[in-house]
Amino acid sequence: MALDRLAPEDAGWSHDTEGPDDMPAHVKTMLTTTSLQIPFMKGELMLGTWQAIYLIEHRTSPHRREIVLQFVGAAG
Repeated sequence: MALDRLAPEDAGWSHDTEGPDDMPAHVKTMLTTTSLQIPFMKGELMLGTWQAIYLIEHRTSPHRREIVLQFVGAAG
């Protein structure tokens, strides 16, 4: 809801080439991250008790998305 308040579809955007959710999706992407680094140790993500990973789709209609995982570091 917070992102919808910051970038509503009915804000009168001039860029809407792919539909009314086009420009709001671009603004929401600028406000959120597009990559994430998480420590990984002994086969587990090193997340805190209340931490989680969320994937957010900013477009109204479904789109095919890919997630790329890259592991960097020494095996141990």
